[in-house]
Amino acid sequence: MAAKLSLPEEDLCCPVCCDIFKDPVILSCSHSYCNECLQEYWRQREVNECPVCRKRFSSGAAHRNLALRNLCEAFLQERSQKEEGGASAGSEVVCSLHGEKLKLFCLEDKQPACVVCQTSRKHANHKFCPVDEAAQDYKKELKSVLKVLQEKLKVFDAVKLTCDKTEQHIRSQAQHTEKQILEEFKALHLFLRDERVVRIAALKEEEERKSRLMKRKIEEMSREISSLSDTIRDIEVELRGEDIVFIQSYQAIKERALECTPTDPERVSGALIDVAKYLGNLKFRVWEKMQEIVQFTPVILDPNTVHPHLILSSNLISLRHSTETPQLPDNPERFDKYRSVLGSEGFNSGTHSWDVEVGDSMLWSVGVVTEWKGATSSTRGHWRVDNNKGVFKARSSSNQSVPLSNRLRPQRIRVQLDWERGKLSFSDPVNNTHLHTFTHTFTKILFPCFCSKHLRILPEKVSVVVEQHS
Repeated sequence: MAAKLSLPEEDLCCPVCCDIFKDPVILSCSHSYCNECLQEYWRQREVNECPVCRKRFSSGAAHRNLALRNLCEAFLQERSQKEEGGASAGSEVVCSLHGEKLKLFCLEDKQPACVVCQTSRKHANHKFCPVDEAAQDYKKELKSVLKVLQEKLKVFDAVKLTCDKTEQHIRSQAQHTEKQILEEFKALHLFLRDERVVRIAALKEEEERKSRLMKRKIEEMSREISSLSDTIRDIEVELRGEDIVFIQSYQAIKERALECTPTDPERVSGALIDVAKYLGNLKFRVWEKMQEIVQFTPVILDPNTVHPHLILSSNLISLRHSTETPQLPDNPERFDKYRSVLGSEGFNSGTHSWDVEVGDSMLWSVGVVTEWKGATSSTRGHWRVDNNKGVFKARSSSNQSVPLSNRLRPQRIRVQLDWERGKLSFSDPVNNTHLHTFTHTFTKILFPCFCSKHLRILPEKVSVVVEQHS
């Protein structure tokens, strides 16, 4: 049998980390340290010195202390054996009162007992069973609790997995949305740049045209001034001549002066830049013209509710069916049974209208709902018009089902909601045909709801109107 170590534990501890040496090294000053502790100590200082005696060393002065390493390993092994032995000895539990082994279990007190306890007055008329039987019963009971906890763990793991996917989807959504925003603003910037170029070009053209006009006017004035200057100079010369000569040529000079006298020059009207035309209501005029590129859609589809087999367009106004199943998080708002999608905004007041293009699809549903995933049949409210392979019906949550004429094959559905008056009407705007009107006292928010393999929300005409005070 190997001899036991007699060294105290503090003699096997590193002075730096105060723990049992790990990969010990020794310096020439006879002090030992963990190799990692010494290197970390030196990295934090400008010079390599012993942490204890402060003697300085070169970087390669530390050497492996194999003897100390063996002592530390032996010490750790011995300590581990002691701990295992103590645990083994502690498993044999005895009664604290009688010193006998606890082989029985009191069913009344729910405590282990020895054979002496069984006959004591403290346990008079108590029922006992072997400890192993009681342990088996408790283990069985605890296993049922453990099973519940394991099921809970599975639920939490599943929810965590969903949260992980949701977190990834959030980043993907943010990146895609940012890209779309940049593209939209790029189009707006391009429109504004073109408008700026056109308006500045018109300003420059007017500047050049009116500058040419003024240059021609200036040249004309210069010629008139030159002619008048020559005539004035000639007359001044005649006036300085001898009287007899002046008298003889007076009549001719006078006629020439009268012939050369021009009419007064006219001032040029409208010669200045029409600044008001370029700056007057500039932002409004640009906004007014922006109607050519801007569209307004009364209902925007909510991508957080769309069924995984439906794909929305980038502008969120149309959908189409997809055979592939994208990796979308199972958020509570998303449809998972019906291939549907909701509008992003609900209505709880006012009047609203939107047109839906269903085309030649033979399977679609258009309407409004109050509740969706998670709602019970008693709380869910819906009012809609359906086309089920050519069979047209108006349906509601109150089990109201009204057949509509099969001759109707609308390719567009107009939905008109008057929330306060409790009216929801469906019509065909192309043929100007009324389909059905529901009357109900609405008390909850209504969300537009759509179900189809392909449809599109039609944009409305945008107009800029100026209201003037009477």
